[in-house]
Amino acid sequence: MAKEFYMNKTAPIVETKAGKLRGFHYDGVDHFYGIRYAKAKRFQMPEPVSPWEGVKDAGSYGMICPVLNEPMPTGEVMTPHRFWPSSEHCQYLNVWTTACDPNAKKPVMFWIHGGGYSAGSSIEQVCYDGFNLAKLDDVVVVSVNHRLNAFGYLDLSDFGEKYWNSVNVGMADLVEALRWVHTNIANFGGDPENVTIFGQSGGGGKVTVLGQIPEAEGLFQKMIVMSGVIPAGDFNSDCSAKELALEIMQQLHIDEKDVEKLEKVPVPQFIWAVNKATVKFQKEGKRVGWTPKPNAYYTCDPLEGDFSASALKVPTIVGTVIAEFGFPGDYGDREALSVPERERIVKEYYGEEGGEKILAEFRRQYPNTNEVYASDLETMFLPSTVAYVKKKAAEAEAPVYNYVFAKVFDYDGGRAAWHCSDIPYFFHNAELIPLCHQKNYEKLEKTMSAAFVNFARTGDPNADGLPRWEACGKDKTVTMVFDDEPYVRENMQDVLLPLVQQYKPPFRFEFKTPDPDDEESGNAWVF
Repeated sequence: MAKEFYMNKTAPIVETKAGKLRGFHYDGVDHFYGIRYAKAKRFQMPEPVSPWEGVKDAGSYGMICPVLNEPMPTGEVMTPHRFWPSSEHCQYLNVWTTACDPNAKKPVMFWIHGGGYSAGSSIEQVCYDGFNLAKLDDVVVVSVNHRLNAFGYLDLSDFGEKYWNSVNVGMADLVEALRWVHTNIANFGGDPENVTIFGQSGGGGKVTVLGQIPEAEGLFQKMIVMSGVIPAGDFNSDCSAKELALEIMQQLHIDEKDVEKLEKVPVPQFIWAVNKATVKFQKEGKRVGWTPKPNAYYTCDPLEGDFSASALKVPTIVGTVIAEFGFPGDYGDREALSVPERERIVKEYYGEEGGEKILAEFRRQYPNTNEVYASDLETMFLPSTVAYVKKKAAEAEAPVYNYVFAKVFDYDGGRAAWHCSDIPYFFHNAELIPLCHQKNYEKLEKTMSAAFVNFARTGDPNADGLPRWEACGKDKTVTMVFDDEPYVRENMQDVLLPLVQQYKPPFRFEFKTPDPDDEESGNAWVF
C-alpha cells in the first residue's frame, strides 16, 4: 500500500511566534525541517529570528556547523552517517509530529547530537531521524544544530567584555533553541511543560551542562545522558585561551588590538588558521580542545562543584555501553572460543592476577555474556558516569536511573556494544541500520525505545519487556542491563570497575588535527 505524502494546499502549516511554516506530511507524520530558531554574529550570543510575512518552507534540512577537518568516513557499517552543507549560521532545528494540534500536549523529546563539542549535526547519523519515535511512540521529536568547535567555544574573554561568553555560545544556541520550543512547540502538538533533553556522547555532555546553566532552568523537565558524562579536562586545552587566540591571529596577520577583525575572516581562512595554530601546539606537546567553561553563564561541572538546585529536581537517566571505545584484538570468531581460550585472552590483556579477578567479577555481573568481552570493558566514560549517578542519586529530589547497553553483535567475529551502538534502539530506528538486523532485534528495540518514551511521558522508564527498574539511591546503584534479555544488577560496578581501572593498559582518547599543509587530511568520523 502506498504511503501518503503531501506538500501542497493541504500540507501542514503551523503558526510560530515569528511567522508561518509549511512542512510536509508523510505516512502519518508531519515533518518540519530547517526551522531557523536564532541568528548570531560570530562569537556573540544568539538572538531570536526576525518575524516574516507569508509562509516559509520547512521542507529542507538547515545548514550544519562547519567542522575544522573534513570527516574521513570509517566504520560506516557500525555507525552509518550523513553529511550536509555547512555554515557558521547553523541555528536550525527539525520537528516530527503526528498532530499539529495545540491541545494534543504530547511529550517533547529534544535531541542533542554527539561529536564532542567540535563535530556532528542533527542529521549526522542515519538513526537520528525522528519519524519512528513520532509515529510509533506518539511523541514530538526535535533535533537541533548549534555552533561547535572554534565557532562555538573559542574563548576571547581576555580581549574585552564584548567576548565575555564566546566560550559558551555553542551552549547558548541550545538554550535559545529550548526557548523556541517553549514558545512554539504547542502548535506542533507538543507540551512545552514536558520537554526531555537527551543526547549521546558530546550531546550527553551538553545535557549535563544545560543542567548547570541558570538561563535553561524551566525549559526542560527531564534529562537523559547517553555515554556523555565526560571526564573533567578531557576536552580542555593545555595552552591558555589567550595563547591560542593570539596564535590564530598571528596566522592571519591580525594584531592583538584588531581582534574584531577575526569576526569577518571568511570561514575557510578562519578554519585554516585555527588548524595551523592547533598543529603548532600539538608539535609542542600541547593539546587544543573545545569545551564550555564555567563563568557567569555556566556555573560548573557538577563533578567539579555542586549540582544546581534545579538540576537536582529533574528526573534523570544516565547510561553507557559496555565497550564504548574498547576495541577488540583480532581473535577470529570470538563466540566460538573455548572457555580456556577466552580466559587466556583476558589474562593476556590484564595480566594473570588482574585477569583472574576480572573474570570472576565479570561472570557475576554479566552472566549472559561471553567472558572474552571482559577485555573490551571501557574506562573512558564509565568512571565519571558512576560518580555522576552516585552523587546525583544521593543529593537529588528527583529519581536517577542508570543503564548499560551490553548487547554483543554478530559482526567481525563478535563485537560488544560500541560507542553509538545503542542509539538506533532508543530511537526506534534499528530497522534503518543493517547491522542491527539480528535475531529478535525488534523486541529489544521496542523495549528500549519504550523505556525512554515512558520516561519522557511520566518520569518513569519502566516498560513492557523489562524487569522492574528502580531508581538509584544514596547507597544503592541500580543498573538496567539492556541485552537480548534485559536484567537488573545492584552496585555492579563497585568491584568490577576498580579492578578494570587497576589492571587495564593505559588509554587516552583524543583527536589529532591534521596539518593543513599535508596532502592527506581528515579525521575518522567516529561519533
